[in-house]
Amino acid sequence: MSFSIISADKFNTINWSGGTSTQLYIYPETADYGLRNFNFRLSTAKVEVEKSEFTSLPGVSRKIMILDGQIEISHKNHYKKELKAFDVDEFEGDWQTSSIGTCTDFNLMTRGETKGELSSLALSKNQTKDFSITDRQSKIILYLHFGKIAFNDERDNYILNQGELLIMDNLNPNNLKFIARMDSRLIISKIRS
Repeated sequence: MSFSIISADKFNTINWSGGTSTQLYIYPETADYGLRNFNFRLSTAKVEVEKSEFTSLPGVSRKIMILDGQIEISHKNHYKKELKAFDVDEFEGDWQTSSIGTCTDFNLMTRGETKGELSSLALSKNQTKDFSITDRQSKIILYLHFGKIAFNDERDNYILNQGELLIMDNLNPNNLKFIARMDSRLIISKIRS
């Protein structure tokens, strides 16, 4: 099993009509979002306008989690619902999607045979939590929305700081122990391909 931590200063932020978008990770790492040749992509977006239209992404499955703020997301001819902090919505990229409200959100996009799950984990200062890794995922990626977390495997100790991304690859069944150095919130992406 391998770990790599990507610091926030390595992420690429771009402007779009409704705010900003920051690409956290794309796989394969040589993929280009503009060419839509990725298996999966993780990003955050700051929606700074009250009404926003989502980019049409045929062939892409999307999962969105609200990090801050609240929106009403509407999928034409499907459904609409309210999303508040750490709620998740799943939809297809070719749906006509819009939102009302401002927020910061976390996005998991997958294509083809690649599938993903998105969840979050809150830890209070000094709280310890065991995190089980099964062999059903090909990658697990943790984004620390806020806080500071220490963790260890059988060999080493690590620190994950606010805004950093931890990529766990070459997975084998294992348990990690998380220790929150301050109140923290992890965003967990489990990828299967």
